[in-house]
Parts: sequence; C-alpha cells; structure tokens
Amino acid sequence: MAVIARLKEDIESIYHRDPAARSAIEILLTYPGMHAIWLHRISHKFWKRNCRLTARCLSTFSRWLTGIEIHPGATIGRRFFIDHGMGVVIGETAEIGDDCTLYHGVTLGGTTWQAGKRHPTLENNVVVGAGAKILGPITMHEGARVGSNSVVVKDIEKDTTVVGIPGRVVAKPTMHSKEKTERRSAMAKKYGFDAYAVSPDNPDPVANAIGQMLDHMHLMDSKVQELCQAIQSMGGSVCTEKLPELDVGEFIEAEHAAAEKRQSTLDEFDPII
Repeated sequence: MAVIARLKEDIESIYHRDPAARSAIEILLTYPGMHAIWLHRISHKFWKRNCRLTARCLSTFSRWLTGIEIHPGATIGRRFFIDHGMGVVIGETAEIGDDCTLYHGVTLGGTTWQAGKRHPTLENNVVVGAGAKILGPITMHEGARVGSNSVVVKDIEKDTTVVGIPGRVVAKPTMHSKEKTERRSAMAKKYGFDAYAVSPDNPDPVANAIGQMLDHMHLMDSKVQELCQAIQSMGGSVCTEKLPELDVGEFIEAEHAAAEKRQSTLDEFDPII
C-alpha cells in the first residue's frame, strides 16, 4: 500500500506542476522522468544493501530507457519531478530534497576525482532550469531557483534566483517583494483567477502587466474603502452593501469552448496538404 500511495503522490505532484499533463494514465505511461525516479528507487535499495553491480546495471538500463542518468548512490526525496528529462545527469553523492524540479539537460556533477562528497545538495522546493550545471559539493538552499543554461559553483541562499555563467544572483527575497506577492495573490483570488506567476520579480512581461493591474486594483479598492468610511463618518449611507462574489463560471465555459475549438481545428488539419 505504501508503494501505491507514493505512486499516487508522484502522479499528483506531476499533474500539479505540468500543465501538459491531462490524466494519471498519461503520466504513468509516457513520463520518462517518473520512470527514471522509480527505477532509481529500486536501484538505490540495491546500492544500500551493497549489491553495487546490480544497482549499476539497473541504473544503466534506466538511462537507456529514459535518457536520464541517476547514479544509484544519489539520495532523492519525495515528489521529485524531472520534466522532459533527456540528458539529465545526477551524480553519486548528490542529495535532493522534497518537491524539487529539474528540467532537461541538467547536470548535478562533481568537480573532483577524490572520493567523498563531491556533488551538490538541493534542499526542498528547488527548481533548476533546462541545461543548467550545478557543480561541486555546494548547497542550493530551500526555494532556490537556477535559470536555464546557468553554471553554478557556489552555494545559493534560500529563495534566491541565479542565472548566467558563472551563476550570479538576480533576485533575493525581501519583505517588500513577499508582501507584494501576497497582496497580488489575494487580489487575484478575490477576482476569481489564478495567481500563477504574479511575483513582482517575474521576467514575463505579461505576468508583470497583470501584477501591475492587481496593484492598481488593490490601490483603488483601498481608496474607495477610505472614501466610504469618510462619508459614513459624516452621516452618509453609502457602501452598505457587500460587493457580490464574481461568478467565474462563464469564463470557465468560454475557456473550455475555446479549447474544444482548438482541438477540432487540430483534428481537421491534414499534414499532407
């Protein structure tokens, strides 16, 4: 039962992190990242029981099957997600915490031929972009982010974003940014849409525009509330009714209709033309 529970947990974590995932059976059958992780869990048990050759043979089979190379000695936590997967290499002494995400082409490698700890440690909730190289016995602390194709050879602080070659810090957590993110998320939830990527340091221009709109809406709400309170203090009777909850059902129906239209267009497409 524990195995089934872990399998369900892995499928759910992938489903929540990958918008391309459409069903549990699709994830189970077609996601090489999950196949590699489960084969690693088996090979890791052999490794800990000193059946080293069996463990290495199984990890080699996993690499042939998935294109992902995970040394059986590596320690990996729960809900680990390797998206796409091809070309990922994880070394023997690498340690990965819970809820981490790696994209294709990532290397968790060493910088020495000496025995002992020589590969990176990733704490919980770390995300490493496609093609990034994390080298040496360094630590990426909880919530750290590494941009695509970056090369990191030094420790990364908690909730810090690093990009470039060599990796340099481009975003550090501040009380101001955290408060702004929380405020935007609350405002987005109030108006009935997903608050994904409304962080103030997000480089996506569309996400930035949405974030600024949320800031403006928050400011307008605050001003209106202050005006209402001032008028009521002078004996007026305004703003006595609560604002109605927004019904997002129509938006959801429109989104589903658009998705069906796109799918029908794809179904009608003739590649021979």
